Amino acid sequence: MSSSPVPVPVPFPAQPYGRTPLRTVQVLGGAGAGSSTHVRSLATGLAARGVRVTVCAPVEAEGEYDFTGAGAHFLPDAVSALRVACAGADVVHAHGVRAGMRAALALRGRRVPLVVTWHGGGPAAGGAAGRLARLLERHVARAAAVVLGASSDQVDLARLRGARDARLAPTALPAGAAPDEAGPEPDKVRAELGAVERPLLIAIGSLAPGRGYAGLLDAARAWRTLDPAPLLVIAGEGPMRAELARRIEAEGLEVRLLGRRRDALRLLAAADLAVLPSRWEARPLVAQEALRAGVALVATRVGGIPELVGDAAVLVPYGDPGALAGAVAELLADPERRAALAAAGRAQAATWPSEDDTVAQVLSVYDELMDRR
Repeated sequence: MSSSPVPVPVPFPAQPYGRTPLRTVQVLGGAGAGSSTHVRSLATGLAARGVRVTVCAPVEAEGEYDFTGAGAHFLPDAVSALRVACAGADVVHAHGVRAGMRAALALRGRRVPLVVTWHGGGPAAGGAAGRLARLLERHVARAAAVVLGASSDQVDLARLRGARDARLAPTALPAGAAPDEAGPEPDKVRAELGAVERPLLIAIGSLAPGRGYAGLLDAARAWRTLDPAPLLVIAGEGPMRAELARRIEAEGLEVRLLGRRRDALRLLAAADLAVLPSRWEARPLVAQEALRAGVALVATRVGGIPELVGDAAVLVPYGDPGALAGAVAELLADPERRAALAAAGRAQAATWPSEDDTVAQVLSVYDELMDRR
C-alpha cells in the first residue's frame, strides 16, 4: 500500500540492447497492490531499457499507479482492447491467474508467447469455487510458455497444474522512501492514531476473507488485558468492513479501522509491531516494508512468508488466535527482542533482489522466448 513513486517520463532508445525494440503487453486482472506495484516497477525498468510497454489494466489502477508516467502506453482492460494489443505484441505477460486466462483467450490462434506471473494463489478452496480455481490454474499453467512464481510454493503449484516451464522469480520491493523520510516523526503519527502512551500494532491489507482478520480480532480480545492495552490499527478496505466494525463495537475491542491508506511507511515507522494474520501469502508487500523499515513482524507461517522473512520475524500457525496473541504479548514485553528482530529484518531485506535484478530476470525470459521463434 505504499504510495506510487513520482512519475518520470522515460524516452525509448532507438535500438535497445542491439535488436529491434521489443513490444510487450503487461496484463493486470485487478488493481491489487502487489501485482500493480510490480507492473509499475517492471514498466519503468523495461521502458528505460528500450522495451515498448503497453499495460492493459482497470482504469482505477492507472489512476493510482500511473503506468503512463512510468513510460508505458495504457489501455483499459476491455476485451477488444486486449485483443488488439496482444495482436501487435512480441511477448504478452499476464499477472495473476485471472489475467492469464484473459490473455490466453486474447492470444488464441496467435503465435505470441505468454508469460504468467502468479502473484496470488495458494491452496484452493473446497466445493465448486475450488474446482473452478483449479481448472483455471490448469488452463493458464498449460497455456503459458513460462510461469514465474513469486515464491517457491507457487512454482511447485504451477508444475503440479501442468506448466511446461515454471521458475522462481521473486518480485522486488520498490525502493520508495527510507523509513526516516516516510513522513512526520513517529510521536506525531502515534498521537494522530491515539496511541501516545500505549503500544501500537498495525495490520495492512484488504478487508477480505482469507486475510485472517476475524482471528486477529480474537487475538485483540485476548491482549486487551495487557497493561497498557495495545491499540491495533488496520489499514485497508474491503467487503468485511461492516462485519469487523460490528465486532469491534460489540466486544469493546481496542481496534481502529483506518480505511484505505497510502502512507504505509509512515504508519509502519510509528508502530511497535506489524501483524500479518493471512491464510496465505506469496511475497506480501507489508512484510517486506515492515522488515525494511526495521519494525518487528508477527506473521502466519504460510505460503512464501517463511522463505521471505527467514529468521527475521516471529511466525505462528494460521487460525490460532491464541498463538498470535501470545507472540504479540511476548514481544511487547521484550524490547530487546524487538530490537533484535528490527536489525535482523533490515539484514534480511538487504538479501532480496533489487528492482534492477527483477527487470533483468524478466527481460532475459523475454529474450529467451524471442530466440526460440
